[in-house]
Amino acid sequence: MDSPTLLAVIDVLEADGIGIWLDGGWGVDALLGRQTREHDDLDLVAELGYARRIIELLTDIGYSLVAGGPPKSFVVVDCDGRQVDVHPVTFNAEGGGVYQMDDGNEWVYPSEGFRGRGSVDGRPVRCLSPEVQVLVHAGYELTQKDYRELYFLRQRFGVEPPPPLLENVLAAAQGTRRKESRLRECAPA
Repeated sequence: MDSPTLLAVIDVLEADGIGIWLDGGWGVDALLGRQTREHDDLDLVAELGYARRIIELLTDIGYSLVAGGPPKSFVVVDCDGRQVDVHPVTFNAEGGGVYQMDDGNEWVYPSEGFRGRGSVDGRPVRCLSPEVQVLVHAGYELTQKDYRELYFLRQRFGVEPPPPLLENVLAAAQGTRRKESRLRECAPA
């Protein structure tokens, strides 16, 4: 998913009064204010009460529901393979976002997580906070790109990953620094 497509999705939803927060890779990149990698999808957190409307609006711009459905996560994809994963939540009395997982359990996004702000191509967007991004990353099996995201969050915001992940985050940092160094060497003088 490229940034113009992401912004088009946000525009459609926000024009209808639907509040959304970027999660996952684009959420991290928004916090950083720059795109650090290509993205296969766009992860959004939105209030469950808007889930059916989100499906309608995205269907109107060429997306089709391909997996899941409210009240749980759902996935819409367009003809070009661009994917939007929506994680619906119900806000509790403390402002936390209660998410119904596929296994029937509930997971709560802490209320402070919804205060995150970032930008995509210079446009302000709402996203999950750095602390909650790290918390969310600790909830599934991570890949190299996830460790790099945790490294960037640690470097920029000082948010420490859980101790069991730290070794892999630091290893990802080594790879990132080598790549950046190599790019500087290849840059024209």
